Amino acid sequence: MQQFLIDQGIVSSLALGVAGLLGAIVLIRMVLSSSSGNSRMAEIGAAIQAGAKAYLHRQLATISGIATLMFVGIGMLRDWTTAGGFVVGAVCSLAAGYIGMMIAVRANVRTAQAASIGSHPALRVAFNGGAVTGLLVVALGLLSVGGFYLLVLSFSHSQKVAIDSLIGLALGSSLISVFARLGGGIYTKAADVGADLVGKIEQNLQEDDPRNPATIADNVGDNVGDCAGMAADVFETYAVSLIGGVLVGYLTATNHAAPALVYPFVICGVSILGALLGILFVNLARISATRALIGGVVVSGLVSALLLWPATRAMFPQALDFSGKAVTATALFTCVMVGIVLTFAAVGITNYFTSTACRPVRRLAETCKTGHATNIIAGISTGHHATVLPVLCIAASIWLCHSQAGLYGIAVAVVSMLSLSGIIISLDAFGPITDNAGGIAVMSGQDPSVRSITDELDAVGNTMKAVTKGYAIASAGLAAMVLFGSYVEELKAHLDRDFVFDLMNPQVMIGLFIGGLLPFSFTAYAMDAVGSAAGAVVREVRRQLKAQPGILDGSQTPDYGQCVDIVTKAALRQMILPALLPLIFVVAVAMIPGLGAEALGGVLVGTIVTGLFIGIAMTSSGGAWDNAKKFIEDGNHGGKGSPAHAASVTGDTVGDPYKDTAGPAVNPMIKVVNILAILVIPILFR
Repeated sequence: MQQFLIDQGIVSSLALGVAGLLGAIVLIRMVLSSSSGNSRMAEIGAAIQAGAKAYLHRQLATISGIATLMFVGIGMLRDWTTAGGFVVGAVCSLAAGYIGMMIAVRANVRTAQAASIGSHPALRVAFNGGAVTGLLVVALGLLSVGGFYLLVLSFSHSQKVAIDSLIGLALGSSLISVFARLGGGIYTKAADVGADLVGKIEQNLQEDDPRNPATIADNVGDNVGDCAGMAADVFETYAVSLIGGVLVGYLTATNHAAPALVYPFVICGVSILGALLGILFVNLARISATRALIGGVVVSGLVSALLLWPATRAMFPQALDFSGKAVTATALFTCVMVGIVLTFAAVGITNYFTSTACRPVRRLAETCKTGHATNIIAGISTGHHATVLPVLCIAASIWLCHSQAGLYGIAVAVVSMLSLSGIIISLDAFGPITDNAGGIAVMSGQDPSVRSITDELDAVGNTMKAVTKGYAIASAGLAAMVLFGSYVEELKAHLDRDFVFDLMNPQVMIGLFIGGLLPFSFTAYAMDAVGSAAGAVVREVRRQLKAQPGILDGSQTPDYGQCVDIVTKAALRQMILPALLPLIFVVAVAMIPGLGAEALGGVLVGTIVTGLFIGIAMTSSGGAWDNAKKFIEDGNHGGKGSPAHAASVTGDTVGDPYKDTAGPAVNPMIKVVNILAILVIPILFR
C-alpha cells in the first residue's frame, strides 16, 4: 500500500510537470510567431544566434571529456545506477540552458521589433521568451528526478537503491551548472568589460555602438551567461533541493513513510500551476513593467500556497514521526509558507539594494561625483551591508522550520522556495532579452524611441536579474543546510553509530578553515579569468581600431568574429580549474590520513558560511554598480559623458564579474561540495 501511494503521488506530480512543458511549448510558438523585423535586424539577430550556438557546442565538447571521466569513476567506485543518474542530471541541466537560450536569442530581435509598436508588446515578447526558460527549469527538474526515481525503483525494487541513485543525478546537474555558470560568466563579462573599456571610456562610443568590434561578443555573452548559465544554475538548485527533500524524508521519517517521500514532489507539481497563472497575469496586466513582473511572482506564490494547504491536509491526516518528533500537517504547511515568505524577502531585500528607485543605488550614484575611487569604496560597502538582512532571514527560517518539523521541515521550506523557480527565472531571463533588444535596435538604426523603450525595460531587467541572483544564493544557503544534514544522517546510517561534530575537535576546526578558504580561492580564480580574457579583448579592439581607422567613421566594418573567438577560447580554457576546485578539495580532505569524515563535515559548514556571504555581497555590489550607472545615464548628476558617468562606468566594469561570474557561481559550487561529500561516504569511509 505504501509503495502504491508513493508511485501515485509521484506520477500525479509528473503529470503537472508535463503541463509545464506544454506551457513552454505554447510560449515558444507565441514568441516565434512574432515579427522579427527588417532584414538588418534579422542579420544581427542571426549573428548573435550563431555566436551563442557555437560557444555552447564548444563548451559541450570541453565538458564532455570531464563528465565521461566522472561517469566512469562513479560507476567503478560506487555503482553504475548512480553513474546513470549523473548522466541524466548533466543532460537535463544542459538541455534546460540550451533550449532556453536558443529561444531567448530569437526573442531578442522580436522584442526590438515589438518595441517599435509600444512598451507592452515588447514586455510580453521578452517576458514570454524568458518564461520558456523558467518553465523548462521546473518541468525538466521535476520530470528528471521523479522519472529516474521510478525507473530505478521499477528494476531494483529497492527504495534505498532508487534514492541513492538520485545523488548521482544531483552531482551531474551541479557539476554542469558550475561549468555553465563559470564559462558563461567569463564569456559575457570578458566581452562586456573589454567593450566598455575601449568603446565607452577610450573612444566615447555609446552602448552597443556597431563601430565597437566587441559589440556582437557582448550580446552573445548576455545569452550564454545570463540565460544558459542561470538556467543550468537554478535547474541544479531545484533538482538538488527536491532530491534533498526526498533523501531527508527517507532518512528521518519512521519506516520511510510514503507521505514524507511524496510531499516534495507534490509541492513542486502544484507550484507549476502557480507559475503558469503568474505568467498569464504578466501577459494580461496593463500596468508598469515592474509592477507586472512582481505581480506575477505574487500571483504564483499565493496560488501555490492556497493549493498546498488542502494537499498537505490530505497527505498528512495524522501526525507523522520524524526522528522521534511528531509532525502535523499544520507544522509542515508552516514550513511551506516559510519558504514562500523567504522568497519574497530575498526578492524584496535584493531589490532594495539594487533598484534605481531605492536609497543604496542613489547613494552610490552620488559618490560618482567625487570620483572613481569613492564609487568603488561605496559599492563594496553596499554589498557588505546587503548580507545582513538575507542572512538573518535565513537563520530565522532555519530556526522556525527546525522547531516545527526538524531537518525535514527545513527541507520542505527549501523545496517550497525553489518550487517558485518557474516564475522567478522568467524574470531573470527577461533581462538579457531586453538588453539584446536594445543592442539590436541601435545596430540596425531604429528610431531612438525604440531604444528608449528597450532601455526602460532593460533597467527593469537589471533589477530583476539582481533579485533572482539574490534568490538563488539565499536558496542555496538553505539547501546546503539540508545537504549537510543529509551528510550527517548518511554517515550515521553507513557507520551504524551516532556522529557528532564537536568544535573542540581539531579535525572539525581544520575542516572549517579549509572549507572557509574554498569560496575565496574559487572566486579569485573566476575574477582572474575575467580580467585575463577582458585584457585580450581590449588588445584586439585597440588593434582593429588602429589598423582600420575607417571603423570609427563608419567607412569600414569591424571584424566581430575575432572578438567572439577570443572570448570563446578564453572562457573555455579558464573555466576548468575553478570548476574542479570543489572536487579537489573534497576528495583531498576525505583521503588525507587523520582527517576523514569529521574534517569533511567541517569543510561543508565552512564552505556554506563563507560562500553565502561572498555570493550575496558580490551580486549585490555588482547590481548596485550597474544600476547606479543607469541612474546617471538617465540624466542625473550630469548624465552621459560627465565625470560622474565615467566613474560609474568604472564601477560597473568592476561589478560585472562580481555579479555575473564569481558571485553567482558560488551557488552551485557550494552544492557540489555537499553532494560530492555524500557520494563518497561509502567509497572512502569504512
